[in-house]
Amino acid sequence: MAENHSKTELKELGQTLLRIGAHLMSAGANIQRIRKTVERVAGAFGCTIDLLITNRALMITISDDEVTHFHSGLKRTLPHGVNFRVVSGISRMSWCVVDNNWTIDDVNAEIDRLIALPHYPRLLILGVVSLAGASFCRLFGGTHIDMLVAFGATFLGLFVRQESMKQNFNAYLCIFFAAFTSSLIASICVKFSAEVHDQALNACVLYLIPGVPFINSFSDLIHGNIMNGIVKSVHGLIIAFAIAMGLMLAMQICQLLVL
Repeated sequence: MAENHSKTELKELGQTLLRIGAHLMSAGANIQRIRKTVERVAGAFGCTIDLLITNRALMITISDDEVTHFHSGLKRTLPHGVNFRVVSGISRMSWCVVDNNWTIDDVNAEIDRLIALPHYPRLLILGVVSLAGASFCRLFGGTHIDMLVAFGATFLGLFVRQESMKQNFNAYLCIFFAAFTSSLIASICVKFSAEVHDQALNACVLYLIPGVPFINSFSDLIHGNIMNGIVKSVHGLIIAFAIAMGLMLAMQICQLLVL
């Protein structure tokens, strides 16, 4: 790769690097992975970067090896979610840039392809997540009837969350609606059937646990990204609070909560 770039080339590369970082951030990657991936791609083009990553935006300054030109840019990130297919795809792409001397157009084309990949069918997601809830119920010592209740409660709760997200409700409200729906179904079964036990209620909201935010928070904190780690911790705690409120309200309605 050429080590001297025109100002236009640096601007184009800088925008591509910001695009890579923004998609990694919105797909659930931690700060360390984002920084390493962006630096790897920049290094393959013979450039050095200074990268600042916050929870809602990325700022970059890119220059060639002889610092004859430089470019600075900023890009806001999309709403955060979890898409490991995008994270792993961009990571593989960054190594292809190093090994196969990809051009900037190749990189942008690959990003477009990864973003356009179809999601799993909705029914498949509902079924697999519900099966996971039923499996956790079994691990907790639940019976086959408890597993069936956990499966149904998880299925309907996740369905409510998906529908409320389509209506553009606040993300934390969507989690509250889902937790309340799942908990209410399981609580009613526990209340009015002697064959359904607490294990079904315990397992029906586990699909909402914010595992990725907490793991990324810990990773960011131990790598010195204190501010990003704190932000993700607070995000995870708010999700946990929404789950607790939904669970408490459902149990209170069914008079299962002892205060």
